[in-house]
Amino acid sequence: MTRVRVKTAAAAPTNRWKGPEGLANHEENEMKFLISMHINPAVLDALTDQEKAAIGDGHGGFIEALKQSGELITTLALVDPSQAAVVSVRNGQPVVTDGPFLEAKEYLGGFYLIDCESKERAIELAAQIPDTAIEGLGVEVRQVMFADGQLEA
Repeated sequence: MTRVRVKTAAAAPTNRWKGPEGLANHEENEMKFLISMHINPAVLDALTDQEKAAIGDGHGGFIEALKQSGELITTLALVDPSQAAVVSVRNGQPVVTDGPFLEAKEYLGGFYLIDCESKERAIELAAQIPDTAIEGLGVEVRQVMFADGQLEA
């Protein structure tokens, strides 16, 4: 595969991206954050059934607390990446291959989309996720820059 480097004019860095029709959607989403959970299957495999159950129970309690506070927009857990399909289009035809796009020992396991008062609050919430207490599992907090669709919060 040939890679082409495209030279572009330098621009001042910005956190603002104008969405469809030039709308500055960043302001509308300033307090929405994606808390993503990254999984290392070897770490999970090393846990006892009791430890795995405690993580599940912890997520259940966390979800209920977010619902009570009104900060939960949605949460999704994803299947193992071995069940993924990678889609590309070549010569106008879709080409589908099995498995993950990236070969890595860690993968995105799921996420919480929240609406809260600040980044500090999002970090405070993320610290309550049971995965943060386990070496080898990662939780990342990223602010939403643009959103469209059926966000209810």
